[in-house]
Amino acid sequence: MDTLFFGLIGLVLLIIVLKILKWPFKILINGIIGLVLLYLANILGSYLGFTIAINAVTALIAGFLGIPGIILLVIFQLFF
Repeated sequence: MDTLFFGLIGLVLLIIVLKILKWPFKILINGIIGLVLLYLANILGSYLGFTIAINAVTALIAGFLGIPGIILLVIFQLFF
């Protein structure tokens, strides 16, 4: 009986920890994907005659917004 009780408590604690760690992990993954997309946009952009500076601002835009953020940065670089 005690094993079942402690097993359920352990399962509940595991679910709580996973819920808490989900948000920072998602931000980290989005940031890495955004940085890779920014790098790929620079590679493709070098053939078209433009580059996007990789700095904290562009990395945050690419990380938070993903593909729409990369498109926004490319449009901004081409027209402004």
